[in-house]
Amino acid sequence: MKKIILSSILLFSLSLTAQNDSRIYDIINAVSAERIEADITTLANFGTRHTLSDTVSQTRGIGAARRWIKSEFDKISNDCADCLEVFYQKDFVEKGTNGRIVNDVWVVNVVAIKRGTKHPNRFIIMSGDIDSRVSDPTNFTSDSPGANDNASGMAGTIEAARVLSKYDFESSIIFVGLSGEEQGLFGGKGLAAYAKENEWNIVGILNNDMIGNIKGVDGVVSNRDFRIFSEPVPVTETEKQRNARRFYGGEVDGVSRQLARYVHKTVKTYMPEMNPTMIYRLDRFGRGGHHRPFNDAGYAGIRIMESHENYTQQHQDIRVEDGIAYGDVLEHVNFEYAKKLTAVNAINLASIAWAPPGPEKVEIGGIVRPAAKFKWSPVEGAIGYKIYWRETTSPTWDNYKFVRNTNIFTLDGIVIDNYFFGIAAIGEDGHESPVVFPNAIFR
Repeated sequence: MKKIILSSILLFSLSLTAQNDSRIYDIINAVSAERIEADITTLANFGTRHTLSDTVSQTRGIGAARRWIKSEFDKISNDCADCLEVFYQKDFVEKGTNGRIVNDVWVVNVVAIKRGTKHPNRFIIMSGDIDSRVSDPTNFTSDSPGANDNASGMAGTIEAARVLSKYDFESSIIFVGLSGEEQGLFGGKGLAAYAKENEWNIVGILNNDMIGNIKGVDGVVSNRDFRIFSEPVPVTETEKQRNARRFYGGEVDGVSRQLARYVHKTVKTYMPEMNPTMIYRLDRFGRGGHHRPFNDAGYAGIRIMESHENYTQQHQDIRVEDGIAYGDVLEHVNFEYAKKLTAVNAINLASIAWAPPGPEKVEIGGIVRPAAKFKWSPVEGAIGYKIYWRETTSPTWDNYKFVRNTNIFTLDGIVIDNYFFGIAAIGEDGHESPVVFPNAIFR
C-alpha cells in the first residue's frame, strides 16, 4: 500500500513539474485547418467588411458578416446544449469622432461566453477582428476581402469556440468578434467599457490579428514562428506604484507581460515545434491592435500574430503594380499555419480557465538578508503554489519552488537583490495561474 501511495505522489509531482495534461493534446488535435479555411473563405466572400459598409445586404458588407458570425456561434451553442451565451454588444459612434468615421455608425461586436462552473465572473478572452479595409480607410465600398487581416483571426476565434465548447472550465471563456478596429479600435473600447460596467473580472485578452501569413516581405518563410506583443506595465498604474517600481523593480513585469510569459511557457510545454517570440512592446512600432483598449482600462492584454508580415497584402487596394500583386486575398493565407496559432490560443484559454485564480496579494521581503521571504493571500481551490524567480535580465521564469499547505515561505540562500520573483497558484490538475508579481512589502 505504501508503494502505491508513494508512486501516486511521485506521478502527481511530475505532473506539476511538466504541467502535462492529455486534454491539452486533444485540444490541439481537434483544431481543423479545413474548417478554418472554410470560415476565412466565407468571410472574404462578403466582399468588404469595412465598419461603415452595407448592413442590410445578406451577402455583402459588415452586417452580413456579423450575422453570419453570430449564426456560427449559435450553431456551436446548439451543439453543446446551449453552453454559450451569444449576443451583440454595440456602441453608437458619431460622424466626425475621428477622420475615419465619415458617417454615423453602430459598432457591433459579436460575443459568445462559455461560463465557468466555479468562477463564472472570471474571464479569459480570445478576440478576432470582423472589419477590413483598403488603402483609403474611409473607402467603405471597394472590395476588401481581408483574408488574413483579419478573417484569419476571426476564423481562429470561431474554431477555438467549436473545440473548447466540448469541455467544462472553472472560469469563463469569451470568444468575440470585434468591429471598428481599422477605424480607431472602437470595438475593443466598447467591450472594455462594457466589462467595467458589468464588473467582469478579466484575466486578460488574447487578441489575434493576422495569424495566417508565413511569407514575409523580407523574403523569410516560416510556418513555426509567431510573435507575442505585450506592454511592460499597466498605463493605469498610480504614482505610488511608479515610485515603488523605481526601488523594487518590475519595469517588465506588468500583468500583460505575465500573460505573454504564460503563453510562451504553455506553447513550449505542449507545442515545442512552435517558436514563440515575446516582443517587449505594446504592438508593432507605432501601430495598435484591439488588445490596447483593454490595456487602457487596466486589463492584461496581448497580441498574438504571425512573425513575418507582408505589407503588400495589408490595407491595400487590390491591384497589380510594378509586377507586384497587392491585396489581402485568400491565396496568401496558409490555413495550416492559422490552425497552429488557433491551437496556441485554445490551449492557453483552456489552461487559464482550468487553473485557479492567482493570489490577489503577494508580499516580498528579505532586504539585507541571505534569503527572500514571501507571504501571499490564499487561493480557494489551489492545492499549492509555485514561487518563481529569474535573473533580472531573463525574459522567462526559469526557476521555481513548489510549496503546499502554506502561504508563507522563505527561500534560503537566494539574495533578493539579484532576482525577480512571483507566485502562481496551482490547481489539482496541475494547471497554474499567470504569475503574480509582488505588490506589497513583507515586513
